[in-house]
Amino acid sequence: MIFNIVTLFTDFFESPLHSGLLGKAVESGLISVNVVDLRDYSEGNYRRCDDYPYGGGAGMVLKPESLFKALDDLKRDDSQVVLTSPGGKVFSQAMAEDMARHREICLVCGHYEGVDQRVIDKYVDCEISVGDYVLSGGEYAALVIVDAVSRLVPGFMSNEESLMEESFNDFLLEYPHYTRPAEYQGLWVPEVLISGNHGNIAEWRLQQRIEKTRRVRPDLYKRYLLRKKMGDT
Repeated sequence: MIFNIVTLFTDFFESPLHSGLLGKAVESGLISVNVVDLRDYSEGNYRRCDDYPYGGGAGMVLKPESLFKALDDLKRDDSQVVLTSPGGKVFSQAMAEDMARHREICLVCGHYEGVDQRVIDKYVDCEISVGDYVLSGGEYAALVIVDAVSRLVPGFMSNEESLMEESFNDFLLEYPHYTRPAEYQGLWVPEVLISGNHGNIAEWRLQQRIEKTRRVRPDLYKRYLLRKKMGDT
């Protein structure tokens, strides 16, 4: 899996790409992350990549020239070009799974008021938002996407079974977790978890997932009920 990240702020990615499971995956060669400085494709002494928007308005817009050149270099027939943007589709686990089927992903980090629409029209396969809020730069969103997609690459997780019971699989959030000691400051681990009865444990965990999803994410709960109803028919 190859990620190309087009950004104005390459330093942003230095620490995350050398930390945790993501850092190990990069070090081992399981995934490759190429951080591309957009200014390397700009012209002039000031290496300017933005300008005022036509029609007026606040803020700046990323210019087409440098992005055209960068994406001409990076886009492949089998690659997917993604723009991080608050105006994109909200990122989901299903989208991460779809992206993980690609061999190469190019992430363009949106900035300021956005990018020139001609870049989107010619190169971008999809625009992605990581939530209904505004960030100071698309680098944060790009890092979220890289991590979520990388986790689905075989070999990334030390325990592949953990992927099977994660939040959002089958529209349910994950069940609560406990570890030793069984009692701490008068708070006890649920008895079923130390009973040794795997059938009861599985049922308890399912009910916990259902109840938490109903309480915290009613939107997902409705989708779960619909899927369950369709499965029963």
